[in-house]
Amino acid sequence: MPAAKDRLILALDMDTREKAEEWVHRMKMHVGMFKVGLQLFTKDGSELVRSIRKRGGRIFLDLKFHDIPNTVAGACASACSLGVDLVNVHALGGRAMIRAAAASLQESSAKMRVAKPRLLAVTILTSHDARSLKQDVGLRLAPAKEVVRLAKMAKAAGAEGVVCSPREIALVRKACGPRFLIVTPGIRSARDEMGDQKRTLTAAEAVAAGADYIVVGRPILNAPDPAEYAKGLVAEMEASLKGGR
Repeated sequence: MPAAKDRLILALDMDTREKAEEWVHRMKMHVGMFKVGLQLFTKDGSELVRSIRKRGGRIFLDLKFHDIPNTVAGACASACSLGVDLVNVHALGGRAMIRAAAASLQESSAKMRVAKPRLLAVTILTSHDARSLKQDVGLRLAPAKEVVRLAKMAKAAGAEGVVCSPREIALVRKACGPRFLIVTPGIRSARDEMGDQKRTLTAAEAVAAGADYIVVGRPILNAPDPAEYAKGLVAEMEASLKGGR
């Protein structure tokens, strides 16, 4: 399993390549990976990803592919060419789409002679609650049950892990086993006030529940000393990992 620092993913929640590159340079010794999402990738694209790699950063490409199987397979082949470490698709795209993504990553990485990105499936977006799932999407199970159902389906179709909220970490771990990757946002430090957040855990709690990676954005980016804040998260995870042995 990765060391505590390697489990921490910094979300580059910003709007320019220059800012992203500055943060990669500033934080690459304190986090294990950088998340590039839709906003940043849409603006600065593949050149940004290559730039981050040149600066020594590992990358979670968080674009949540959701299309017909052939199109998603092509997108995954492109992700291989960028040298990213994690890539994700929407589980609601279904078995055929996930199988196509997994096969494309395997075949493309072998053909290009590069390390294969690990495939994650996004289950239920954290913006959904039971009401919106039922009325807007047509899913009738409670969100947590839908997350587990989709995680099991995604695993059977070839996904190596999921992105889920802290609330579902333990449920997915129990359902999908010890080697299935769990990546979770919604993390705070034990030093932070809870405020109005209801669906969050501390870094230590997330690791104890079974998370492999935690994604943190604004709490680090907005901290008076981002490096020290990141070190604090890593220390919390280290303590939790030692306590679980």
